[in-house]
Amino acid sequence: MLLLRIVGILTAITIGSGLVAWLFTRDRRYLVLSGRVAKVALIFSLVVLVLMMAERLIIL
Repeated sequence: MLLLRIVGILTAITIGSGLVAWLFTRDRRYLVLSGRVAKVALIFSLVVLVLMMAERLIIL
């Protein structure tokens, strides 16, 4: 769970920074970067949660 919290905080910082950079420069590459980071963080979180669920099922 600590790993998910760290990833969540870093993701929020990165997406927020990308949005602020886009507001100042109007360069779409910052929005694209924020979108990619969000997708990868979502996939990572789902993989970790599936592994945690599998661990609980194996223990049973």
